[in-house]
Amino acid sequence: MSIELRIPAVGESITEVEIGGWLKGQGERVRKDEPVVTLESEKATVELPAPESGTLSRILKEKGEVAKVGEVIAYMDKDGEAEAAAGPAEPRLAEAPAEERPASAPPAVMPEAQGAVAEQGLRLEEIKPTGPGGRLPRDDVLRQVEQSRGQPPAAAAPVSQAVVPPPARARSGPAPAREEETVPMSRLRRTVAERLVEAQHTAALLTTFNEIDMSSTIALRKEYGESFQGKYKVKLGFMSFFVKACVDALKQFPALNAEVRGTNIVYHNYYDIGVAVGSAKGLVVPVLRNAEHLSFAEIERAIGDFARRARENKLKLHELEGGTFTISNGGVYGSLLSTPIVNPPQSGVLGMHAIQERPVAREANVVIRPMMYVALTYDHRIVDGREAVWCLKRIKEAIENPARLLMEV
Repeated sequence: MSIELRIPAVGESITEVEIGGWLKGQGERVRKDEPVVTLESEKATVELPAPESGTLSRILKEKGEVAKVGEVIAYMDKDGEAEAAAGPAEPRLAEAPAEERPASAPPAVMPEAQGAVAEQGLRLEEIKPTGPGGRLPRDDVLRQVEQSRGQPPAAAAPVSQAVVPPPARARSGPAPAREEETVPMSRLRRTVAERLVEAQHTAALLTTFNEIDMSSTIALRKEYGESFQGKYKVKLGFMSFFVKACVDALKQFPALNAEVRGTNIVYHNYYDIGVAVGSAKGLVVPVLRNAEHLSFAEIERAIGDFARRARENKLKLHELEGGTFTISNGGVYGSLLSTPIVNPPQSGVLGMHAIQERPVAREANVVIRPMMYVALTYDHRIVDGREAVWCLKRIKEAIENPARLLMEV
C-alpha cells in the first residue's frame, strides 16, 4: 500500500506552499524522518520528512509548483513492498561499478544530479564523473557548467588603433557572450517584497540618526569576554547589549513598542524583539520572546541558534511570527549607514552599522574612538519625532554606559 506525502499545516493563515526542491529523487530510498522535500511558505522554508522508511515511488509536484495544505504531492512504497510487487530486478547499468560498464556507456547519474543535467542541457558523455563507483554527482554537473562558461572566446582579429573604430562588418571572431538568467522569486522573497512595499505605502515612515561611542562596551567585552564564554559556553557579542538597551528604551517610550490596529493603538506590555539574520533564502526575522526576562547569555545563545538554523533552513514558523520591535545589524556586512524599513505592523526598527575608528571631540581634544552610526525608523502615525529622537538617545546612553543597564537608571 502506497504512503501519501501530503502538505502539512505549516502556519496560521497559510493555505498553500511552493515546492522548493526535492531532496530525494524518484526511485530513491528514504529513511523514516529523513527530509524528502523543502516547502516554501510566505514566512519560511520547511522540510517535509518521510513518515516511514521506503522508496519514493512517484512525484506529483515538481519544484516551483504550488500545492495546497492537505494536497498529496508524492507517493512512497514501504520497504519490501516495491520489491515484492516488481519481482526479481535485473541489474541496472547505472548501478554497476565503473570498471564493469562498457566504455561507451554514460556515467551513472545520482538522483540529485538528474535535474541539473536536464536544466543545463548537457550530454552525460561530456562530463567526467568523480563519485563513488564512477557515479555522477550534482557537483560534477555544476563544475562542467562553470568550465563551459569560463572558456575564452576564439581569438579575434586585431582591432584598428584608429580613434574611430571600424564598422562592425570589418571585425572578425565571435561576439562577447551576453547571457541572461531568469530565476523565479521564491515565495519567501515575494512575501518580503510585498511586506516592505506595504510598509512604505501604509505607514508614515521617518528615520532619525545618531552615533554611539562603543569604547565602554568594547572594554567591558574585553574584560569579561573570556570568563563569560567559559561560564556560559557562548561568546559575549554586541547584540545582547543592544537588545537590553532597546528593551530599556521601549519601556520609556512605549509607542515604539506598539502597533496601529484599525483606528486603535495597541500598546504591548511585553517585549518580543525580532532579530534580523541572513539565510540562503534571504533575510528572516526570528523573535526573542519576552526579551525583558532574558539574561545576556540567554540572548546570545538564542541569537546564535537562530543564525545557525537560518543557514540550515530549520527555523520554525512560530519563531518568525509576531514581534513588537526589530533590530537589524547591517554592520556585519560592512554597512556604514542605512535607513531600515519597519516590519509591519510594528512601529519601530533599529539599524546597527559597522564600527569604525573616527576622530571625535572630547573635552576640547580630538581623539580617536570606535564609533557606530545607528538609525531608528518609526511610524510617524503613532510616534512623534521627539519620542523617536529621545528613544534613540536613550539607546545610545545605555550602550555608552552599559552599567546603567544593570542599575536600571
